[in-house]
Amino acid sequence: MSITVTESGTASQEARYAALAERFRPVFARIAAGALEREQQRVLPHEQVRWLKEAGFTTLRLPADFGGDPVSHEHLFRLLIELAEADSNVSHLLRSHFSFVETIALQPHAFQQRWFPRVAAGEIFGNAATERGGNALGSTQTKLRLVDGRWLLEGEKYYTTGSIFADWVVVMASTEGVEGRQYALVRTDDARVRILDDWDGFGQPRTGTGTALFDDVEVAAEDIIARKVSSTPEPAFFQLCLLAVLVGIGRAALRDAAGLVRHRTRTFNTGQGQLFRDDPLIQEHVGLLAAKVYAAEAVVTAAARDLDAAVDPQLGLDAEAAFLRAELGVQQAHVTVPSLVLAATGELFDVTGASATSRGKGLDRHWRNARTVATHNPVAFKARSVGDFQINGTMPTGLNSIGEAPALAGRDAGLHGGAA
Repeated sequence: MSITVTESGTASQEARYAALAERFRPVFARIAAGALEREQQRVLPHEQVRWLKEAGFTTLRLPADFGGDPVSHEHLFRLLIELAEADSNVSHLLRSHFSFVETIALQPHAFQQRWFPRVAAGEIFGNAATERGGNALGSTQTKLRLVDGRWLLEGEKYYTTGSIFADWVVVMASTEGVEGRQYALVRTDDARVRILDDWDGFGQPRTGTGTALFDDVEVAAEDIIARKVSSTPEPAFFQLCLLAVLVGIGRAALRDAAGLVRHRTRTFNTGQGQLFRDDPLIQEHVGLLAAKVYAAEAVVTAAARDLDAAVDPQLGLDAEAAFLRAELGVQQAHVTVPSLVLAATGELFDVTGASATSRGKGLDRHWRNARTVATHNPVAFKARSVGDFQINGTMPTGLNSIGEAPALAGRDAGLHGGAA
């Protein structure tokens, strides 16, 4: 099954989004109130995640067949943007949860019957896919093995964003003799699971990103999914979550820039000697910043609509057409959005003076957070993929694995003095 949403007309969609936003904005406001303090004091937002769970935010894509009232992709990503404006860490850490809800919908009905009720109950899913190094591209060093009739999971992961807040973690693993990779679902409170808050990046510090260790964790056979290269909109969904977080960061930078100018009374003798808020040059600068953020948000919203179109039963797209509609839209968004947001978060400092660099204001966090999110996927690779499609009709490839590049035999031989 796919998670389908029935909407009729732009007006009704906007009315529904207005109601959704009204429902969650009080929670977002509470989250925003302590965002700077949490980042400065290195406090993980466990309480804020609980507020969202209690408000039903984590069930937004639960299918109607399982008691949900699913929102469209467009509405979900618009809400994630608003949440990221409040606290980009909190929006980012839910990426794996919402992505796994999409994964459940692609599995057999028996699997859905096992896992969608857990989503309905408010349980949260984290991610443990990437390893720091040593695994060949398309494989993992984390292994599943069958011992005396029991499946055991052993390995170490990094970049496990969101897992420290989750009830379950979705672990990418390999099994000897089995082609491809698998997803193994294990509880985060299992005694043989350890999740560490040891992320040392200069941005997104409160996402719970870090190391996860699995020491012969027992996994139920029915909780293992064969993981193949996806020809569905699933990879595009996963990547668009990052772009929504970027836009939210841009909106936060714009909010803070306007606030700085609005309340500033000091000025420079090199200017016109008037309040910054009345200075046309400063107004223009804030306007240009706002336009960049608006453009980034418009691009992400358009890409979310492509995701909705890809799964719209009324359009009846076949698998290849649906994948192309979603993947191409998100890849083009990925080429466009990071530079717009990075420019906005840097230009924020030009609306006042050196006082904007005060550590107490914490304005640097917007650029640091945006820069960190923007590094997740190299823009150059996305641009090349889009260009190859436009020129040659080559189907884009959704990002599905990271690992060590395969050895190039001829090159390596030449380097070592062997035959070319």
